[in-house]
Amino acid sequence: MSNANESLSIQQYQGLVERVTLCTLTTLPCCVFLFINATMLFTLRSKAVFCDTSRYILLFNLLFADTVQMALCHLLYVIAACRVTLTYPVCGLLNMLAVLTNDVSPLTLVAMSLERYVAVCYPLRHATIITVRNTGVAVIVVWAFSSLNVLTRVFLILQFAFKNTERLQMKEFCSDVAMLLDSVSYDYNKAYTCFLFVSAGVVIASSFLGVMTAARSVFADKASAQKNRNTLLLHLVQLGLTLSSTVLNPVLTAISTVVTRIVLVRVHIVFYMCFCIFPRCLSSLIYGVKDQTIRPVLMHYLCCQLKFPVVSAKT
Repeated sequence: MSNANESLSIQQYQGLVERVTLCTLTTLPCCVFLFINATMLFTLRSKAVFCDTSRYILLFNLLFADTVQMALCHLLYVIAACRVTLTYPVCGLLNMLAVLTNDVSPLTLVAMSLERYVAVCYPLRHATIITVRNTGVAVIVVWAFSSLNVLTRVFLILQFAFKNTERLQMKEFCSDVAMLLDSVSYDYNKAYTCFLFVSAGVVIASSFLGVMTAARSVFADKASAQKNRNTLLLHLVQLGLTLSSTVLNPVLTAISTVVTRIVLVRVHIVFYMCFCIFPRCLSSLIYGVKDQTIRPVLMHYLCCQLKFPVVSAKT
């Protein structure tokens, strides 16, 4: 009996050590990514050229949503790793904030793609169509549309009958799946996700094709068209990575039938880092390196180097 208790204690200790190790290995890069994103956000508000240019305003909105999403995702991960269960109201609040920011990202990518499409296909009208005021309206529309989805989800959650106060305490860890309390919520989540990403994919792909068509014109600026085509291709990749995080749970469910629980946990953590955390820092890394206007200012704040001259933004 003592041997059995000793073996159980060893297993529990090993499990605790593994949880602490995995939590540390995921938290450290997440903190680095959050620092990079926060520095990028500060950079985009540090110069007038960033505050008065539409594409940088949209980039700030994208980065803000991704940063909040990353922080919320990792907070929920740490809570689950610590084996803490929340009440439904607290979990619902955290999940609704995560849903809100998760919806803002693809919608902002759509707005950024349309801005690049207008810049290439209607260069003479770009300054009159893509103004700071119109960009502000677009950002408000993006957040309003995302908020409408959140309100719908809240309404569906409230339809779930909590017959007694004990049921307010969750029996499982807080997650987006745990808040799908009935079949209606599950079906709505599936339908909305498909609608959002199919619509966003169609708009971005159409913008990409429009830019490619414009690039073949004899009057087109070939270098500018190629640059914007690459930008739109990047938006498609970003949309795909954002979509990958939404299909993570079905993939893990399928994998769970062929692997052990401990292997599933490790695979889940790898997928979590690759498809939920890293893509949220991708925009900062890419735009911070390739954009000639952002790069010197960002490097100054990241590395405490001497201030580089800032290149004026071009359409």
